[in-house]
Amino acid sequence: MMDGTDREILNFIQREFPLEREPFSAIGREVGVAGNEVIRRIETLKRGKVIRQISAIFDTRVLGYQSTLVAAKIPVEKLNAGAKAVNSHPGVSHNYERNNELNLWYTVAVPPDSRLGLEGTVDVLHHISGAEKTRILPTLKLFKIGVTLDMNAGATAKKEAPAYGEKDRVDADRNITEDDRAAILALQEDIPLTPRPFDLWGEKIGMSYGELLGRAHDLQRRKIMRRFSAVLYHRKAGFRANAMGVWKAPEERVEEVGEMFAQYQAVSHCYQRPVYEDWPYALFSMVHGRSVEECEALLTAMSEESGLTDYASLYSTREYKKTRVRYFTPEMDAWERLYAGVLR
Repeated sequence: MMDGTDREILNFIQREFPLEREPFSAIGREVGVAGNEVIRRIETLKRGKVIRQISAIFDTRVLGYQSTLVAAKIPVEKLNAGAKAVNSHPGVSHNYERNNELNLWYTVAVPPDSRLGLEGTVDVLHHISGAEKTRILPTLKLFKIGVTLDMNAGATAKKEAPAYGEKDRVDADRNITEDDRAAILALQEDIPLTPRPFDLWGEKIGMSYGELLGRAHDLQRRKIMRRFSAVLYHRKAGFRANAMGVWKAPEERVEEVGEMFAQYQAVSHCYQRPVYEDWPYALFSMVHGRSVEECEALLTAMSEESGLTDYASLYSTREYKKTRVRYFTPEMDAWERLYAGVLR
């Protein structure tokens, strides 16, 4: 059971985990407890599967990776096996069953030197998953990425300026140095629950804690790192429903409405994606709530404000995978060597 202090800590570390030498003491000063007590509470919340990970969140595309959302139709009797096959790719970070004819939805990223490329990788995943139909839905325009699940209020129509959007991605510095890579390899891992975690990471990669923290702040300034924060197990945190709101919007209104939806605090992702003859929805807005009713109420408010009435709510009925992409590691190359000949 979480108490008020736990909820304060969760709200705080979802927004911005302190990038300083003793971050847990800094959190403690904000919520009125000692740093060791913050560590103890976070350990408990991790054991209870409330906190999934605390680490840096990077912009995949800024790092030179290609990525896309993919929707696939897989026969129900083959769905579990198909999802397992998709999960084998190290660049698959999210994979859900959803209540739609296109019943498996996943995101996949490939590195700049991928021998298969993004479309080739999706072709392989289509083949090994047993999909009958696959639709590639890359981001055409990013309106928002990132969410804070309000542990006190739940999903409401509350608005705030999105922390990261298309302008940030466009303005980001794409010149990744070897020192940047070394820092990224450390910062993308789950933070050690010790009073001075950046000391440990710095020692591991041959940097002082000051150098590593300086590099982290620099990566954030250059908009390579979107933020350093906690990601929760939504259901265990009390947010038991998530709806992918997909909207049919006239081309001339997509940008206006996308920027409108990005203002909603409970919307974690808002994108423009391509349409197909059998998929007319150009706008995607992911909503998280404590219940289906909470999600539907928010989508209704969004519909009323925008005037868009042709939309669908796609709920995840099973989570097959949710993790963060690990960058500049050898696993993707090994997967590609394994599957390079699968379509021949």
